Amino acid sequence: MEIIGMGFVAFFMLLGSFLGRILGQFIGTGGDVGGVGLAMLFMVLAVNYLENKRGRVFKERTENGIKFLSALYIPIIVAMAARLNVVGAINGGLVAILAGGLATVGAMFLVPLLSKLKK
Repeated sequence: MEIIGMGFVAFFMLLGSFLGRILGQFIGTGGDVGGVGLAMLFMVLAVNYLENKRGRVFKERTENGIKFLSALYIPIIVAMAARLNVVGAINGGLVAILAGGLATVGAMFLVPLLSKLKK
């Protein structure tokens, strides 16, 4: 069922968030440090282990639940991180805003160049 796939993702999100908060406390930031990345890493490792080592493959409906949440998960996390980066840049001053702006403009100019190199 799709709900099992969603539960699978939720379990690893809780585990990653918990470990990210512990890591944040350990280094002194007081927040979640890398919880989402840890959750994604644990999920990839668990799926790889279940499929390759044990010969167990998820049913199609379970995979649909995982795919559904992954389609929502990454854009939401990127939006949350972008919001935090903008707030941090504004609080950080002009140098942080200029560095972010220059990196963004530079990346925009590299897109046509990279597309020509691909051809």
